[in-house]
Amino acid sequence: MEETSHALFSIGPLEVTGTVTTMWAIILILTLLSWLATRNMKDTPGKLQNAAEMAVGYLQNYFKGTLGEKLSRKYFPVFATFFIFIIVSNYSGLLPGAGHIKGFSVPTASLSVTAALALIAFFVTHVIGVKERGFGKYLWGIFTSMTIPLFFLAIIEQFIRPLSLALRLYGNLYGEESVTEYLYRLFPIGLPLVMNILSLLFCFIQALVFTMLISIYTVEGIGEEE
Repeated sequence: MEETSHALFSIGPLEVTGTVTTMWAIILILTLLSWLATRNMKDTPGKLQNAAEMAVGYLQNYFKGTLGEKLSRKYFPVFATFFIFIIVSNYSGLLPGAGHIKGFSVPTASLSVTAALALIAFFVTHVIGVKERGFGKYLWGIFTSMTIPLFFLAIIEQFIRPLSLALRLYGNLYGEESVTEYLYRLFPIGLPLVMNILSLLFCFIQALVFTMLISIYTVEGIGEEE
C-alpha cells in the first residue's frame, strides 16, 4: 500500500515525492521501449517490434469500437497514451517493494495523480468536441432540447465527471493495495500469490474502464455515431 507522500527532495519550490519519481521512471521506460521498438522497423519484425505492433493493433480495434473509425484514427495516440500509462502504473504495484521502498510508489494509488489524469481527460474530451464541431455547435449539442433544470444538471454533470473518474481509479487501486497488504499479513503464504494473479486482471480492467468512459464522453459530446 502506498505510504504518505513525503518529499524525497526539492527542485526549487517543487517537492518531489516517491509518486513523482515512479512516474518519471515509467515515462522513461515507456519512451525507451517505444524508441527501441520503432527505431529500425522491418517487414519481418523482431520480438519487440512484433509485441509493439500487436499491442497497437489490439488498442486500435478497441478504440474503433468505442470511438468509431474516424475519431479513433485521428485521436488514437491520445487515448492509447492514457491506457498505456494507467495500466503500467497499475501493474507497478505488483512489483516487489512497491509502496515500501523509498522513492517507489504506485502513481494511480495517489489521488493527486488520478485527479490530474481526470482533469487532463476532461479538457481532452471538450477540446476534441470543439475541434470536431466548432465551439458554438459543440455547446449546442450538449445543452440542446433541455428544460432549465436539466440545463443546470448538465452543467453540473460535466464537472462531476472528472471527479468521478479520479475517485473511481484512486479508490479501486488504493483499496486493492490495502486489501492485498492486509491479507498478506494474515496469510503470508499462498493467498498473496492468488491476490497478485487476480490483480493482473483487476489492474487491466481499471485502465480499460477509465479509457472507455472518456471515449464515451467524447462521442457523446460530439453526438456522432459511426
